[in-house]
Amino acid sequence: MAAEIRTFTCLNDNFGYLIHDPATRATASIDAPEAGPILKALEREGWQLTDILITHHHGDHVGGVAELKQKYNCRVVAPHDKTTRIANVDLRVANADVVKVGSLLARVLETPGHTLDHVSYVFDTEKTLFAADTLFSIGCGRVFEGDYPMMWDSLLKLRALPDDFKLYCGHEYTASNVKFALTVDPDNAALQARAAEVTRLRAENKPTIPSLLGDEKRANVFLRADEPSVAARLHMKGADAAAVFGELRERKNKS
Repeated sequence: MAAEIRTFTCLNDNFGYLIHDPATRATASIDAPEAGPILKALEREGWQLTDILITHHHGDHVGGVAELKQKYNCRVVAPHDKTTRIANVDLRVANADVVKVGSLLARVLETPGHTLDHVSYVFDTEKTLFAADTLFSIGCGRVFEGDYPMMWDSLLKLRALPDDFKLYCGHEYTASNVKFALTVDPDNAALQARAAEVTRLRAENKPTIPSLLGDEKRANVFLRADEPSVAARLHMKGADAAAVFGELRERKNKS
C-alpha cells in the first residue's frame, strides 16, 4: 500500500506534514512547527504519531516537539549535530543513514547552508523529498549559518534526485519566490507557467506544494546557477556557479 501524506498549515506560513504507512499504521511528522495543527490532523485521520523527523533546529520547526513527545511518546529523530541542543531527541542521524517509519524508509541527506545541521529526508520508494528550508518551490532558504558554496553544494545534492520526485518544503513562499525569479529569468517559459499556476492556487487558497523536482529544475533559478544564461543575466559571465548562486541569494535577500 502506498504511503499517505497529509499537508496543512502551521504557525503563519509553515507547512506541517504527516506521512503514514498503512501497512504498519506508523505515522511520522516531518518537523513539528507547533503541536495544535498536528494533533488536529492526527485526530482527523485516526492516526497515532510514532515518529518526528526533524530537519534542523530552528524554533519554527521544533516548537511542537515536547508536547507531541509527551502525548504520544513518539521517537524523535534529529540531525547528528548535538551543538544545536534540540530537546527530546532519541536518535541522531547523519548523511546516508536510513530511518524506518514502519515499513517506509527515509534516506538522510545532509543539506547544510540554511543551518549547519540541516538534513533532508528522501523517501525513495515514495518518490518524495522533504527539503524543509534548503529548497523551496522556485526558491531556496536564506543562508544563515553556512556559506554560499556550502548551500550550492546542498542544492546540487537535491537537484541530482530524479525529476519525478515530489518536493515538500518548509514554507509557503512560492508566490514571493516567483515574483523575484521573474526579475532575473523573465523569458523562462517553465517559470511563466509556474507563475500562472501559483496565482491560481493561491487565489483558491490552495497550497503550492508539492511540486515536481523536474519542474523545479527548469523553473527555479537557484537550481540553475551553473547555467551560462543565468550568469549572463547577472553580468557574471564565466563566474563560478557558487558565486552566481551567492549573487542570486543576495538579490533575493534585498527583494
